[in-house]
Amino acid sequence: MQELHDAPLAPLTTFRLGGPAARLVTATTDDEVIAAVREADDAGTPLLIIGGGSNLVIGDKGFDGTALRIATRGCTLDGTSLELAAGEVWSDAVARAVEAGLAGIECLAGVPGSAGATPIQNVGAYGQEVAGTITEVVAYDRATRERVTIPNADCGFSYRHSRFKAHPERWVVLSVRFALEDAGGLSAPVRYAETARALGVGPGDRAPLATVRETVLALRAGKGMVLDPDDHDTWSAGSFFTNPVLGAEEYADFLARVHARLGDGVAPPAYPAEDGRTKTSAAWLIDKAGFTKGYGSGPARISTKHTLALTNRGEATTEDLLALAREVVTGVREAFGVTLVNEPVTVGVSL
Repeated sequence: MQELHDAPLAPLTTFRLGGPAARLVTATTDDEVIAAVREADDAGTPLLIIGGGSNLVIGDKGFDGTALRIATRGCTLDGTSLELAAGEVWSDAVARAVEAGLAGIECLAGVPGSAGATPIQNVGAYGQEVAGTITEVVAYDRATRERVTIPNADCGFSYRHSRFKAHPERWVVLSVRFALEDAGGLSAPVRYAETARALGVGPGDRAPLATVRETVLALRAGKGMVLDPDDHDTWSAGSFFTNPVLGAEEYADFLARVHARLGDGVAPPAYPAEDGRTKTSAAWLIDKAGFTKGYGSGPARISTKHTLALTNRGEATTEDLLALAREVVTGVREAFGVTLVNEPVTVGVSL
């Protein structure tokens, strides 16, 4: 294991923000990961797990503890089964699956970060989410101090959520196993309307795998959602807020506020969700509350390509970013009575 002290963390995040860690350990095997976690737990030292850094907002003061960077590697294909080490670059794994003619994760092309983070957030985009293909998650259980294998049914997956996210101090993901589909070079059924339109197919139709991946990458790039070190619109965590899911009364109040503010003929985006609830669009809310693309005059601004991405224009601090996030949350709440929830994990700070 590599060990550094007073180590910069900003370069390990897609925001390029945050102060140093008192200690940074880089682990390249599962045994090293487990050893580092046990050492921190035995000493009572705060522990921060870092994968691809695409879902982290670290405070300017940094992290007074051990930051463990998981840099394990391993990608195994066996028929339609795929197993990924936690440190594998997710976008590369998607490309390999597509090259092998396997469907099920092609619409998640270009999602930044590591494979080990995907079950935590139940990563999803363009009509797919990993809960649909994950069979098992291999993790280290800090409570029992054992390596465990957790089947899909026990992962507690829901929209951008899982048991791993619900109990972040307990589980350290080591590897993830997927069951993909051999559809003769075709994708899984295309569920997302924007993707279907771009492909020229109907919802539920299939399309060539490589074409679907390339189309999704182009759609993401157009929104600043594909990492590019020269494009400050990609110096972000992607979608900063989750799409609100509203109960019946909440949704009725929301509609009343929309009509009062924008007129009776305006219908906000609405999608059926679990338990009879309704999901609406955080990007729509942000835009209609007056925070349009490129909003802001400081070093942290809304992306010029997508209202859901908050970005570091190159000289921002974490406090600059949080000030912008709080302004957006307050504005949306005042306009529509909906409180946005941040998607990235905050370390040493909060909204």
